[in-house]
Amino acid sequence: MTETPIQTAPTTSTPTLRRRAEIPTPQASRYLQQLCKHFQHKIPVTFDPTEGRIEFSMGISELRAEPAVLVLEVVARDPADLPALEDVIARHLVRFAFREEIAIIWSDA
Repeated sequence: MTETPIQTAPTTSTPTLRRRAEIPTPQASRYLQQLCKHFQHKIPVTFDPTEGRIEFSMGISELRAEPAVLVLEVVARDPADLPALEDVIARHLVRFAFREEIAIIWSDA
């Protein structure tokens, strides 16, 4: 299977910072859709069952549902915003995935 890269915001003169987490789960599409539906009431969100994009004021989160893995990426222009982006996505995902024990380990992308 060929992995499709998640698209990012256009490149500017300001450096961007990216972190990634891959969460093994059979419910990847379900969690992607729950996250996107939750945030779409307040901020710009686009999604379908396999890909999503959430546009926070401090950066973006892009999500991809694979058959047994949920891939999360966060992108920020300011290094100080990366922990907040990771935290808001992780907290909500843990809440939605309460029926299973998930571990979210962020790494440089």
